[in-house]
Order: sequence, then C-alpha cells, then structure tokens
Amino acid sequence: MVSRADRGVFAEWWWTVDKFLLFGVIALMIGGVVLSLAGSPPVAERIGLDSFHFVKRHVAFLIPTLAILIATSLLSPRNVRRATLIVFVIAIVLMFATLFIGQEVKGARRWINLAGFSLQPSEFMKPAFVVLSAWLFTESSRGSDIPGNLFAILLLTIVVALLVAQPDLGQTMLVVIAWSTVFFLAGLSWIWIGGLAGLGALGILAAYTVFPHFAGRINRFLDPATGDTFQVDTALESVLRGGWFGRGPGEGVVKRILPDSHTDFIFAVAAEEFGIILCMLLVLVFAFIVIRGLSHSLKNQDAFVRLASAGLMVLFGVQSCINMSVNLNLMPAKGMTLPFVSYGGSSMLALAFQMGLVLALTRRRFEPVSFSRGFSRFDNVTPKAA
Repeated sequence: MVSRADRGVFAEWWWTVDKFLLFGVIALMIGGVVLSLAGSPPVAERIGLDSFHFVKRHVAFLIPTLAILIATSLLSPRNVRRATLIVFVIAIVLMFATLFIGQEVKGARRWINLAGFSLQPSEFMKPAFVVLSAWLFTESSRGSDIPGNLFAILLLTIVVALLVAQPDLGQTMLVVIAWSTVFFLAGLSWIWIGGLAGLGALGILAAYTVFPHFAGRINRFLDPATGDTFQVDTALESVLRGGWFGRGPGEGVVKRILPDSHTDFIFAVAAEEFGIILCMLLVLVFAFIVIRGLSHSLKNQDAFVRLASAGLMVLFGVQSCINMSVNLNLMPAKGMTLPFVSYGGSSMLALAFQMGLVLALTRRRFEPVSFSRGFSRFDNVTPKAA
C-alpha cells in the first residue's frame, strides 16, 4: 500500500490519478492479450510463422506500452504541451519522410522502418495534434496575441495534406472529427459550423471522385453486388455463429479464413468465440472510459485541460466506434484498430501516449486557500494555465 503521508513522486501520482480510468485501460490491455490468443494464430499459420508469433509480439509490446502510459500520466499540464509539441514535430517530419522512403502496402505509404522497427508516425501525430489544437484555441479565446484559430487551421491543413498524400482517408476523417469537436467546445460561431460542415461534405465528395478505393468501399457498402465484400461477410458470419455465449475459447471456425482477424476484425473473433454477451461487456468498458474521461474534462475549470482531454477522448471513442461498426457492417470498411485490443505495435504505443495524456490532464491538483478564509487547508482545484 502507498501511504498518504508519502510525498514521493509515485505516491503523489497514485493518490491523484483517476484509478478507475487507469484500470479501465489496463482491462482493455488484458482483453487484447486474450483475444490475440484467439485471433492471431490462424493468421500466423497462413503466412508460415509460428502459431503464437503475434501473441508473443503483442505481449512484448505491453511492457513499453505500460511504461509510456505511466510516464506520460506523470506530466503536468505545462509539460503535456511541451511533450506534445516535440512528438508532433517528430511525427510530421517522419510522415513527410514516409512519402518518399516508407513501405508501400496496398498502394499506400504509411509505415517507415526505424532501427528495424516498423513505425506508423500518423498514430503518434493524432494525440499530439489534438492537444496542440486545444492549446491554440484556448489562447485565442483568452485574447492572446497569438492568432490561435489561424494557427490551428494551418496545422489541420498540414496534417490533412500529409494524411491524404499517403493516402489514409480513415485517419483523416478521425482527425478532422476530433479537431472539429475541440473547435466546437472552444465556442466557434454558427458561421464556422456551417462552413466546416460544407468543407467536410466537399471533402468527402472529392475523395469519392479522386480515390477509386474510397469510392469502391462506399459502393460496396451501399450495394454489396458491386465488389468483393469477403472480409465483412466473413466477420458477420463469425458474429452470427458465436450467438449469445460463443463457441468457446479456441473453438472458432470462421476466424480461420478471416484475413485480418488479429487486427481490424478482432471484434468479430471475440463474438464468435466468446459471444455477444462478452462483446457487449467490451463495449461497456469502452463506453465507461469515454464517459469517465469526458465527465472529467467537462467539469474542469481550466480551458486548455477541458478542451485537450475532451478532444483526446473523442479521438479514442470515435476510433473504437469505427472499428466495431465496420465489424458489424454498419459503415464502410476501414482499416482501423480497436484501441489496446487489436494487434499493432505503433497503435498500442501511440494509444498509451494518448491515454497517458488524458490521465495527466485529469489528475487532481491542489492549491492552498488563502488564510483570510479563516482556515489553512487545501481545495481541489484545476491547474492554472501556464
């Protein structure tokens, strides 16, 4: 047990961090290992690897994932801004380099090799971009000399341009949604709302016109007869075969022919082997994390903390919804991981950084109250803007 009298860094962190939010994230990590055991062996066997190749790598990534989560959650709001600025600059540089020296997979360049490790820089860019945008919007609302709104729009333009160049339209949509949410919470006018909505509609239309693979996914979703829907059909069959209680651990059959059963379609594997009941519990865990994080952010009196933590939680929640919706054929197919559950080193590390930022921003912080009130005590207050 950690004593309340202890004034060490870990003790202070333990008594101020939101343990329910922390344990919710850890529960997803544990669930990811269990589902990796269920979904990854067939994929490894199909490509000639050891059956537990992806399981071993998934477990190996848990150690740095936990380290990043805890280390990031120790940051103060001031250091959160500094850390995200550094991460954002590095990620943008790597995203630009990826366009020229990155690995080309299925016509897209999203990955770059660094010291033998395959990294997706855009995963790390997303949380850093949201936090920096929140800071810029906050500065603008305070009447600062910094033209925050203009800089935030310029950052969005740079990010969207790099993502579209890869191309990665799913991540583009995710980033735009999170950025728009932060802008909305910052108090944008209805003129801005209408303008952004119009630009979003034009962007979707342009993507449909310019990118054949994007148009193909939309067309197949609206009319399955127009193209190959094998993955989505197989995922739905997995869900239906699992029923309410599943076929049992290791007893799934359809998962053996599902190409991305360990990544994009891990939710379907969970349904086949553990049933709809477990999937509903998994959805509840995601919902709890998102609602808990948003409730913290909306109660916070510091504008930067409020906007940044809300934006990060929207980023987390929308990504989760997209993955599960694709598995259930509720929206067009998009390669996006289920946070902390799907296999993927870059995704896990970046999500640990993202949720570590949330834990850091939502920690309870204390400030002495003036003696003029008659008592010398401490009240729970939000951190002052630095």
